[in-house]
Amino acid sequence: MTDRAVRNLANLRTSASTARVLNLLRVWDEHGGTDGWKAAPMFRHPALNRALILKHRLRRDEVDRFRVRRHVATKIILPIDRDDLRIGGRYVFVDQIGYDRTMEETFGIGPSHPDRQVLALMDELPGLDPFLLREQLRRNGLAPDPCYFNLTEADLSRMTDFVADEIRPLVDLSLGPDADLAAENPVARLTAKIMSFTPGEDMSALGATLQLDPAEYEEGVFCWKGFLYYKWSLRSVIGDIGGVLDGVRRIRPYGRIEPDQSIAIERAREAVDRRIILTCEAAADMLRVYDEAFVSMTQNGDPSQFRDFLRDAPLLFTRLGERLGAVQHIVSFWRFRTAKGKPRLTAEELLDLLADFEISLSGRERPDVVALAA
Repeated sequence: MTDRAVRNLANLRTSASTARVLNLLRVWDEHGGTDGWKAAPMFRHPALNRALILKHRLRRDEVDRFRVRRHVATKIILPIDRDDLRIGGRYVFVDQIGYDRTMEETFGIGPSHPDRQVLALMDELPGLDPFLLREQLRRNGLAPDPCYFNLTEADLSRMTDFVADEIRPLVDLSLGPDADLAAENPVARLTAKIMSFTPGEDMSALGATLQLDPAEYEEGVFCWKGFLYYKWSLRSVIGDIGGVLDGVRRIRPYGRIEPDQSIAIERAREAVDRRIILTCEAAADMLRVYDEAFVSMTQNGDPSQFRDFLRDAPLLFTRLGERLGAVQHIVSFWRFRTAKGKPRLTAEELLDLLADFEISLSGRERPDVVALAA
């Protein structure tokens, strides 16, 4: 199959990995000659290890490619010519109908091949955020070289500090607010356990208190970590999205604009503006479910709501990740496409861009967390 979104594919060549895109072609460009890239690849098959992997919002004519109804799929794009992405690429969706046959015919890899495991783990995630992708692979015994993850030590340090502040009430609950934190530093110890949690990590006491079986608890803690990451990410997203909204409202296309295009652009502006705001509000509502459950346990002494949160966390985590991933994609792509030195958008290009944003947000603005929060 050939990807018809040639414009977007060509633009991805020089863009970094984001919450929606894992740009292994750029990783190869920048790190392909390093020992780390060679010794610990993301994929063993060389074509896969230079592919573009996207979290793709399925269009109406694509949903019937899957046996189970879904809205987002993991899309593997193989450029026809890695030096000229304008030509396009062949693609396949993970777990689409005929997936096994396609993978065998294209790559010669069967269901038991290690690369299939990596793709399945990626498909389980709502997005491709570098932090969560690294944690998902690591907890399943996989450790690709750090060059595959767009993470800086500064970002990891800020994330760790944020988690420490968030879980401090849990330490106060365990030791009392008057405990000598400087002497034992239990906050740092618990933060390290949460940040590095893997099966067998010594956090069984909390799981026993919450009356969760080990598998349920392990999955819940991973999603809890995901919620903390998304809560941390939302702060910067909220700050960035204002500039994007302002840009969408102000931008004027280059060249001649037909009357019908002008009307369509104004309608698209309003739709994107409304959906971005509602999507951010829906994400904030979902984070509030976590906040209320955590407060109920740490301040009200009732762990039942937090236990229910951990049980529901995988579903909430997926929905939250899809929403934030869509907004983060819009922020990153808007910055990329409107950066200084880029060609100005024509009316047709602006309509295409706004339509892509609208599709990305479609359905994500609904507050479907109410039932789970009740």
